[in-house]
Amino acid sequence: MILVTTETIAGKQFEMLGLVKGSTIQSKNIGRDITQSFKTLVGGELKAYTDMMDTARALATKRMVEEAEQMGADAIVCVRYSSASVMQGAAEVMAYGTAVKFI
Repeated sequence: MILVTTETIAGKQFEMLGLVKGSTIQSKNIGRDITQSFKTLVGGELKAYTDMMDTARALATKRMVEEAEQMGADAIVCVRYSSASVMQGAAEVMAYGTAVKFI
């Protein structure tokens, strides 16, 4: 599966199949939340949250690709990501784009 952020793929012509998306909501356990809140006192990267968001993006992308494969897509163009806080310590990550089939 080819994933691009652009509207075109060099050397390829395609027909659009439709919007595809994948999402997940991730959180850390209360113990991790507490230790990360102490980190905000001294500054620096909140590694546990960075890892959580990396995992969430990977899972959202995987789900988006699976949806495109079910449609018979060869690629996804205009791939975008969004995230939102759902509650303290929990975030939703969504991956979305347009599934296309090469002609």
